[in-house]
Amino acid sequence: MTSMRRLICQMRERVQRHAGSACSESLIPGLTLSTIFKPSTGVSTVHTPVTCLILQGAKRVSIGDAVLQYDNSSYFVASLDVPGTGQILEARPDAPYVAVGMRLDRSALAELVATMPTGLIDHGGTSPGRSSFALSAITPDLLDAWARLLALLDHPEDIAALAAAREREILYCLLKGHLGGQLCQMAQEDSRLARIRRTIHWIQGHYTEELRTVRLSEIAGMSVASFHRHFRAATAMSPLQYQKTLRLQAARRFLAAGWEASRAAYSVGYESATQFSREYSRAFGTPPSRDRMELIGRSTSLETWMAPG
Repeated sequence: MTSMRRLICQMRERVQRHAGSACSESLIPGLTLSTIFKPSTGVSTVHTPVTCLILQGAKRVSIGDAVLQYDNSSYFVASLDVPGTGQILEARPDAPYVAVGMRLDRSALAELVATMPTGLIDHGGTSPGRSSFALSAITPDLLDAWARLLALLDHPEDIAALAAAREREILYCLLKGHLGGQLCQMAQEDSRLARIRRTIHWIQGHYTEELRTVRLSEIAGMSVASFHRHFRAATAMSPLQYQKTLRLQAARRFLAAGWEASRAAYSVGYESATQFSREYSRAFGTPPSRDRMELIGRSTSLETWMAPG
């Protein structure tokens, strides 16, 4: 067994000891642990800025028109809030899916970028066509940094003093890696990603309202054509698709809480129950009324919907 495989095994065992449920927040702020014992169908979530590492199993992530599939040979980074679905591909009782996710702190990234020599940051991913989410191959340095952070789970008395420094070490390795340019843009106040982030925050706060592209382009400080191009490049979907995905995900949460389909549809901004049913069925593979009964009957908690990666 190679040293990297041995280290992954040690990390996996540690996470399994400390994971309280299918997906749970750890004692380390911003660190999520996930242990899932069977494959899943597509589960909707919003990927907030995060980096995720699978220690066992495999997962498929669909965001807009993009599909990413990965295992413990690579890591995932999302530098914007992007809605999508995640599907656990490999998991069983004797070999569960095990993963960790660390929330990306933009201010911590900005402070680190300011102190790093420019030549250390990989800017290969800063082209206009680069998306805000991607996979990259795991490196020994990044794996070692993750192992040091996870080691604090066995020593909770040390978390307050050491966790921030070990998270910073992970960020440092990410900036030096293939996705460093993407994260560097996340840290900047007026980068392309920062401008798209402002429009995303507006959509999230007004997703039930009519979407006006001119208003969004003004928020981004771009022309309408440029805004559309950069938004799709960053999120793999149009602004209208982004809003629709948020609406449908919100409606599904309402259905899981027992709401009738028509009430959920109108609450998220649909004016036509027929259109809602058609778009819901296309997104989730089943009509909303039928899905409502299945969601209510599930034993899986909402925590499972938010599994890292």
